[in-house]
Amino acid sequence: MTQHLTIGERVAWYRRRRGLSQDVLAGLVGRTADWLGKVENNRIDLDRLSVIRALAHALDVSIGDLIGEPTLLEWSKDSGRRTVPALREALMDYQLLTPFVGTPTAGEPPALATLRSDVGEVWDAYQASQYGFAARQLPLLLSDALLAVRTYSGGERDEANGLLAMVYQGAAMVLGKLGETELAWIAADRGLAAAQLSGNKVITGSLLRSVTHCLLSTGRFETAAQLVKDAAGLLEPGMATATPGYLSVYGTLFLTGSMAAARAEDRETTRQFLQEAENAAARLGGDANHMWTAFGPTNVAIHRVATAGELGDVQIAVDLGPQVDTSGLPVERRVRHSLEVARALSAWNRIDEALEAVLEAEQMAPEQVRHHYMSRELVLGWIRGTRGRPTRPIADLAERLRLV
Repeated sequence: MTQHLTIGERVAWYRRRRGLSQDVLAGLVGRTADWLGKVENNRIDLDRLSVIRALAHALDVSIGDLIGEPTLLEWSKDSGRRTVPALREALMDYQLLTPFVGTPTAGEPPALATLRSDVGEVWDAYQASQYGFAARQLPLLLSDALLAVRTYSGGERDEANGLLAMVYQGAAMVLGKLGETELAWIAADRGLAAAQLSGNKVITGSLLRSVTHCLLSTGRFETAAQLVKDAAGLLEPGMATATPGYLSVYGTLFLTGSMAAARAEDRETTRQFLQEAENAAARLGGDANHMWTAFGPTNVAIHRVATAGELGDVQIAVDLGPQVDTSGLPVERRVRHSLEVARALSAWNRIDEALEAVLEAEQMAPEQVRHHYMSRELVLGWIRGTRGRPTRPIADLAERLRLV
């Protein structure tokens, strides 16, 4: 019902449904009625999640309700006709969870080498923003990984648990991109349990990052930042002899934490987390993709731009964003950075440059651009801010994003 509305128009829609006046809602978030009126009329852009969270809390809705993230993944040659519903069925299948009820899955378990290869294929698809392919493969992969955990013993079972954890994390990451926050939380929670059973601290740290992402997506920014501090305490003893994978997971955890701190408007913690990540990147010595983290100095630079945007430091984002060369990173990271740069440019009324950035991102990853709230809100804002008809490139983009 609210899919084709801007964030401001959704605020107005939910406010009326709640029977609140502009004065009352503005008071609940510590703003003026004049400010809220401009938000609802699209004269002020709501591009900071900390402010969106405050409004969502006051309206008793989720952040996803306000930003209008679509949860429907279109059928494609990669996904076939098995997308999120199939993954939901796999996560909700009680027979996959316990051997004590129902009939356990029969058959020969996959060889661990095959399972490793299949896990890598799904994670590669995620980093290439091929969500349809990943969503189709994950239910089958989840069944195979669970069978392996039940069948193998000793060190092989430990490895199987680690691979199961990475399958769950892959599911959590894909579901989070598609706006399925509850399912993503279930997947991350189960993945963390499997990671702990594996005894592998690198994998455990990786799953803690996914749990942090889930907290971020539901607006629990302070809790997410605290989790990063707690997780760092768990991982710090191993930093003296850290492998490249360990360093990458550790550093990426702080990058995720920097976004949480920025959205909580905690500048000092944001600075500290970015510094910790930068130190880890320096030890790593360059950009890499251990444990599918895309971690290194470039990812740290990307997060400096993203956190500046979240903190409202648009000039910093405009100055730094275009200077970051992301060409060596996976598509998912490159596209996300392009959207951050587009948001900053649009806030500076450099619409043509912002549109160019979004169109370039769409060329790289149409699924990611369609499902990201930032691209959708940018296009809606451009349409609402145009007198008369929008330009043909904007109108065509809006149609591809299913906004008109």
